[in-house]
Amino acid sequence: MINRIKALFAEPEGSKLEKHSVDQIHLAAAALLVEAAHLDESYDEVERHAVVHVLKQEFELSDEECDTLIEQAEAVQHEATDLYRFIRKFDSNFGHAERLRLIEMLWQVVYADGELHPYESNLIQRICGMLHVTDRERAEARQRVLAVE
Repeated sequence: MINRIKALFAEPEGSKLEKHSVDQIHLAAAALLVEAAHLDESYDEVERHAVVHVLKQEFELSDEECDTLIEQAEAVQHEATDLYRFIRKFDSNFGHAERLRLIEMLWQVVYADGELHPYESNLIQRICGMLHVTDRERAEARQRVLAVE
């Protein structure tokens, strides 16, 4: 997994992409997941567990690393005034497939409590727009997540 992430950061010659460390990418993803979990105004143990599960699965983190990351993400998310500071880390470093995976991660978290709040749906829609993910791709990502659950 780490090699795959490192490969994503390999900059072609002459490229002027903004680079971010793996830790920054993890923190940005975690902050977006925490934001999604908070939107229904019920950030409970079920949703926190979903965030933990998604982060551990996707980034192969230990329990301690994941707990630290979530604490940092909660603090950063609480201070954030917009989503762009998190989104730009994905837009400038990830290809389209990785951006779609982020959308799937968001769907996993918002469906953790068994229901979709309109604010959660709107958040994912806005993030998709910023990441250049189409409405169709967003719907397909949602269907993939619902098919697993």
